[in-house]
Amino acid sequence: MVSPVSPRVSTIAAAIAVATTAALCANTAMAAGTWQTITAQCPNASGGGLMLLSDGTVLCKSEAGGTDGIGNIWNRLTPNSVGSYVGGSWSAIAAMQNTRLYFSSQLLMDGRMYVAGGEYGTGKQAAEVYNPLTNTWTPTPALGVNISDANSEILADGRVLQALVTGSLRSNLFYNPLTNAFANAASCIGIHNESAWVKLRDGSILMVDRNSTASERYRQTTNTWVADATVPVPLYDPYGLETGGAVLLPDGRAFFTGSTGKTALYSPGIAGSNGAWVAGPVIPGNQGTPDAPMAMMVNGKVLCAVSPVPTTADHFPPPTSFYEYDPLTNAFTQVSAPTGGTSSNNPVYIWTFLCLPDGKILCAQQGSRVYWVYTPDGVAVAGAAPVVSSVIRASTGVFSITGQQFNGISEGASYGDDWQMNTNYPVIRLERSGAVYYARTFNWNSTGVQTGAFVTTTDMSVPSTLPLGAFNLRVTANGIASLPWVFWNPNPNCVADLNLDGKVDGADLGIMLVAWGPVSSSTGPGDINGDGITNGEDLGILLATWGNCPA
Repeated sequence: MVSPVSPRVSTIAAAIAVATTAALCANTAMAAGTWQTITAQCPNASGGGLMLLSDGTVLCKSEAGGTDGIGNIWNRLTPNSVGSYVGGSWSAIAAMQNTRLYFSSQLLMDGRMYVAGGEYGTGKQAAEVYNPLTNTWTPTPALGVNISDANSEILADGRVLQALVTGSLRSNLFYNPLTNAFANAASCIGIHNESAWVKLRDGSILMVDRNSTASERYRQTTNTWVADATVPVPLYDPYGLETGGAVLLPDGRAFFTGSTGKTALYSPGIAGSNGAWVAGPVIPGNQGTPDAPMAMMVNGKVLCAVSPVPTTADHFPPPTSFYEYDPLTNAFTQVSAPTGGTSSNNPVYIWTFLCLPDGKILCAQQGSRVYWVYTPDGVAVAGAAPVVSSVIRASTGVFSITGQQFNGISEGASYGDDWQMNTNYPVIRLERSGAVYYARTFNWNSTGVQTGAFVTTTDMSVPSTLPLGAFNLRVTANGIASLPWVFWNPNPNCVADLNLDGKVDGADLGIMLVAWGPVSSSTGPGDINGDGITNGEDLGILLATWGNCPA
């Protein structure tokens, strides 16, 4: 290990040894949601990091690879033919150029993945970008300063705001994925190290300064950090100076959890003015969140992992317990652990969550090859679903989709400064007769949250394995799905064969006439040129290709 005396790294193996094999394999009925164990064990033990690619697959950082015990290998989880991650399969991608543990990560607007730093490993001062289309990693320019276990956020223009764990612990950089270059960004007012960043509805980024009750917000339009209201309770413990995660709630407030067991709720001000803080409920059982995951679920509740409040003798005490926070009742309800029973006998910092496109939460435990999925109860938050208004064919196999709320009502899961696993981008499911295919999205026009009536767009490339014919297309954001839009995957060699019988004839003409006019969510095939309307141009193509399709 790079730092064998680290209290976090050195306790992982011991914590895993405490759990029995039977407990690891348990599927447990919950009072609220349900846990399931992913059927296939991962080829390598988890190294903590989780990232959802825009094609619906999940990249899971492992402990394997490299020579320092930190790891540079990612395992890919692909859902099965009916869209189940529980029944999914594992594969490998190319190894990173550096080993990393506790590092920054963001999915870029073109679908590539950015990773930077690492509290441990060879990548503390390095960043690199993964291209899933070529399965390659490209290094960024050398920085010469520590990124370490730092915060990051993707901005409205696609750049990444990257915190640096160096010097005053206030400095930041911009990373521009178009030029593969870094530039100076505004420094924070207080210390950002160990803090949680949460993106608000207006695009500003809120944090609580380390070991204080001062808060501040980053304004993207002016590249400035501004002082905000005072938090009424301490969130940082005085020993490791740790805190928990933060998520945006459906009503626009932000919910922060503290290592002290205290929580706080922030209500934004009007037109960008300062907001207001109030104390939230105390986490039950003298427990807190010294580096701990949380995830906003589709039902509007927050899944939280917690552990006993730190002491001077133990900054990361076991065991870990699991709760749901309900913002409507402002209360915590305990749920069972994924390993079975009421808790898991290890520290909370080794757990991570990720919001999946099917509305469930993926759960990883560092040092374990077992992964779990949590299914929340209830229904999705009213009015939160993406809305599709048009699907236009841009080229063979590529479509441009327009609508609203493609970025969801929150960034998804949160941890604090050590991991970023945001999923506030569109992921598309294509469904037919129980089969589910995921289409890759890219070139999103928004990285916001709770964007309301703002018009959101994305490009989509359909998988080469997608059969021809009609599908229900659903845009999902953090697991909340749109209503179905009838999507037609044409025969590229015979686009006017609307019934796929191998010829263009009167039957296809009849289908076209029924679909005549603007394409809607219920319109059948007929829009041959993919411009969003079935009209004379499409009729001309049909008549020009009348007869048998090319062999």
